[in-house]
Amino acid sequence: MASIRELHQQLIRKERSAVEIVQESLNQIQALEPKLHSFLQVTGDRALEHAKQIDAKIAAGEEIGLLAGIPIGIKDNLCTQGVPTTCASKILQNFVPPYESTVTQKLIDAGAVMVGKTNLDEFAMGGSSETSAFAKTANPWDTSRVPGGSSGGSAAAVAGGECPIALGSDTGGSIRQPASFCGIVGMKPTYGLVSRYGLVAFASSLDQIGPFARSVEDTAILLNAIAGYDPKDSTSLKVEIPDYTQFLTSDLKGKRVGIIKETFGEGLDPEVEKAVRSAIDQLKALGAEVKEISCPRFRYGIAAYYIIAPSEASANLARYDGVKYGARIEEAENLMEMYTKTRSQGFGAEVKRRIMIGTYALSAGYYDAYYLKAQKVRTLIKQDFEAAFEQVDVLVSPTAPTTAFKLGDKSQDPLSMYLIDLMTIPVNLAGLPGMSVPCGFDSQGLPIGLQIIGNVLREDQIFQVASAYERSTDWHTRSPNRLTA
Repeated sequence: MASIRELHQQLIRKERSAVEIVQESLNQIQALEPKLHSFLQVTGDRALEHAKQIDAKIAAGEEIGLLAGIPIGIKDNLCTQGVPTTCASKILQNFVPPYESTVTQKLIDAGAVMVGKTNLDEFAMGGSSETSAFAKTANPWDTSRVPGGSSGGSAAAVAGGECPIALGSDTGGSIRQPASFCGIVGMKPTYGLVSRYGLVAFASSLDQIGPFARSVEDTAILLNAIAGYDPKDSTSLKVEIPDYTQFLTSDLKGKRVGIIKETFGEGLDPEVEKAVRSAIDQLKALGAEVKEISCPRFRYGIAAYYIIAPSEASANLARYDGVKYGARIEEAENLMEMYTKTRSQGFGAEVKRRIMIGTYALSAGYYDAYYLKAQKVRTLIKQDFEAAFEQVDVLVSPTAPTTAFKLGDKSQDPLSMYLIDLMTIPVNLAGLPGMSVPCGFDSQGLPIGLQIIGNVLREDQIFQVASAYERSTDWHTRSPNRLTA
């Protein structure tokens, strides 16, 4: 599929219409969905109507922005007015939001065309997109494997060419890990850079919305559209938003790159390590000064996360009780029985597991022993990153310890699934920006991702390094040209 800039040029030169571009996307969705299951809902009629409006503007001689007429997939935990938002959960199966999330409204204003709502792990809780109540998304590179999670539907849709760009959310790696598994670019911005208004909350101090694309430039264009202060979100940062496309470069002279020592060693697939080390050599060849950096508390990120995130989830998901909104089981003799039946039938196993862990960690007698201690560890991890960024401009690591695993391989082993986010979780705990860019393939032809981490609000540094690396390689140009059964 063409890049955003290429599609924009085709539109303004009137070589193609927005309707034709959107129809091509819908045709690809129709062809691939029986195998991929990237989308929970396809909004074809609505998309074509929006495309006609863009074509009318072009015909009238009006100027259009870069995103006008560009098809986009939206993760189904972002509220879309008049279009169901299910979070891939039975408890929200029939929920139709009466309002638009801030990011989707910004995309509508920019002229982007939503072609559908993408699949995810239920309430964004999972690392494989297998905990969805409605479908299991497959990886376009090998449909017997997972696309990663929780934003697996968005990643698979972009990798499979169903849409050129998509939005996901990242709480512990849910954009970067699927981007790595699917061989595309995925970015988690600095916490607070993108409004969370209208994002169905999982863990409020960790959740962040971000872009998926086939290239670093398309990622920058999409981030330009969604970043910015929002008075509706109390955690939104009031900062000047630069044009991220101005940081795209092919030269890394003088750029200081740190390799996180703790991300190499036991548990890392040798083929992943080889590809990532080769990518680091390429950064050196481009002029970067590379040094090894220790973040000693990095390894404790996963333990801290799986206390903090479930604790916040336990509080956030208390609202789904059969009274306020969402599903309700009517066959109950009293209020308590109605609560119990609604939540036990409405939530899947992974969501229940995390609610129980979180409720336990927050309960009297355990709060200090678990939750408070996890928050202290979070602070130490943040301090390690602060010390690292006194020495370097960006940090690099593998995005995930392995390539995409087989569907069903880890679904019965929660701990094994949690460890897939080993490299990405500390970035969320510290509120930092991070990006995964394609950096190679393993011997089975499965994509590998390089994670580039920046300091707070230093997305510019990430874009510089990612762009220079991408321009010097061709990993991002490869596509899954055959969808295996």
